[in-house]
Amino acid sequence: MPDHRKERALDAAQIDHFITRGFVRLDEAFPRALADEGRAILWRDTGCDPADPATWTKPVIRLWDYAQEPFRRAANTEMLHLAFDQLVGQGRWLPRGSLGSFPVRFPSLDDPGDAGWHIDVSFMAPGGDASDFMSWRANIVSKGRALLMLFLFSDVGETDAPTRILAGSHHDIARRLLPAGDAGLSLRHLAETGFTESAHRPEMLATGPAGTVYLCHPFLVHAAQPHQGTQPRFMAQPPLLPKGTFSLDGVSPVERAIKLALP
Repeated sequence: MPDHRKERALDAAQIDHFITRGFVRLDEAFPRALADEGRAILWRDTGCDPADPATWTKPVIRLWDYAQEPFRRAANTEMLHLAFDQLVGQGRWLPRGSLGSFPVRFPSLDDPGDAGWHIDVSFMAPGGDASDFMSWRANIVSKGRALLMLFLFSDVGETDAPTRILAGSHHDIARRLLPAGDAGLSLRHLAETGFTESAHRPEMLATGPAGTVYLCHPFLVHAAQPHQGTQPRFMAQPPLLPKGTFSLDGVSPVERAIKLALP
């Protein structure tokens, strides 16, 4: 049934940016008050003292499974739901009950050990070892993932370990995945090239005030980086899960971006 609602989160230029560059930034996607509430919970669970940098002894602390009210509400604002409809298709995505894990990054000269280029893979081959993350896979119709999302729960400037994005790299990944068909390729296989096929792409930084959300194509190549600022960075990176499957003949911006990349 056609969607006759007048409300839209994204204009035509933003949707075109998503298709061609692989991401769109939504300012004030959720209230700063929710970011403040969520960050207080996260600070408690780090075991660190917000007022004492001497307790910030690791470059990154990973916190898992955040479904408390501030996180649920942040994931389900009207603006985000409207944007999901526009990018994925009305009725073609599953609401999130949580924001999953948070890699909290602290100012540090140490290598965080997780700053390599990658895409977020989304399914296992039959009989695969779920504990071997490098064996997880992606395929040409993005089985198991509708969007990659970056939820900023703290203000993130250029020195605050913002996620690095290779704009337009989702097209390169689509071309690599096409010959593999439904079986797709593992992250281990994809990483063998070091993602050099996207080295020519411009590098962008996912900066913004708390409450900003980046909605990214599931094939977008991205990476963490060391924190060179002064205040820890709090960000969630959950997937938006699809309801049903995508198609190379589909009309959503996620599908159109894949089709645009193919020969």
